[in-house]
Amino acid sequence: MASHFTDRLCEAVRTKKTSLIVGLDPVYSRLPSAIRGHRQMNDEFDCAAAVDAIFDFCTQTMRIVAPMVPAVKINIAFFEKYLWEGLETYYNLITEADDLGLEIIGDVKRGDIGHTAEVYASAHLENPELSGLEDTLAPDAITINGYLGTDGIKPFADMAKKQGKGVFVLVRTSNPSAAAIQDFADADGQRMYEKIAEIVAGMAGEENRIGDCGYSNIGMVVGGTAPEVTTALRQKYDKIWFLVPGYGSQGASAAECVRFCKPDGTGTLINASRSIIYAYEKPEYKSQFGNDWKRCIEQAVIDAKVELANAMQTLI
Repeated sequence: MASHFTDRLCEAVRTKKTSLIVGLDPVYSRLPSAIRGHRQMNDEFDCAAAVDAIFDFCTQTMRIVAPMVPAVKINIAFFEKYLWEGLETYYNLITEADDLGLEIIGDVKRGDIGHTAEVYASAHLENPELSGLEDTLAPDAITINGYLGTDGIKPFADMAKKQGKGVFVLVRTSNPSAAAIQDFADADGQRMYEKIAEIVAGMAGEENRIGDCGYSNIGMVVGGTAPEVTTALRQKYDKIWFLVPGYGSQGASAAECVRFCKPDGTGTLINASRSIIYAYEKPEYKSQFGNDWKRCIEQAVIDAKVELANAMQTLI
């Protein structure tokens, strides 16, 4: 892959005119009844049936959102539950997303050091050259855990550079208890997430990692739910792409998320998962479209794009 990941991201965000991306966190029991009721997919406790239902749902969802968003984030946990059949489905969805022209983020949150990190990086970022796997693709970027320091980041970042891909390092997450650890301050008052951001930015700023658009292939995961402690990160680290979870079901507002965007709309991917993919559960969409779950998802994406665009106007 010749192009730089962040150059492709810049182009995709500008083409789709949004920083919104859609996360795929499929749970069988929440799939549309039209899929769960299919005679070959109607048994939650039959692995093949459940996996087929999840693949069908995710594939159709990606076809709906692909014309409107630059990327999807696929959470591997929801596929690992089904062991080897789930992992096969995860990689098949990556191929489907690639065919639709989407950038693909594998939400895998791996982290280790030394040879183990190198193998993890190969497994999750390197397009395999093994016989029998020639048509299998790894995602365009993955999430990783930076708790182990530079030793745990560099193998992933180096593999990403080699493959024309990217990594997003967890810096400040969106979950309610994140502050108990990530906001813990040392004697000088520096918080843990600030230290991790400093380490990540030091590696990200290396010249060989910067694309033509001015962004590094090393990004940060920073939740949209703690604006009071994270707003300064955008001003401080201008070469970093931020992956921002928390919009939608986790309660972060559009304004709280777009604060990481640059004025041209680049620099940030704002992820919405459950609020989009399960839009057909919401009364406001059911009242408009009834059992047409695809129209519900489509409208939820349109509404989210408009909301984010309006929030961006307040920053310009």
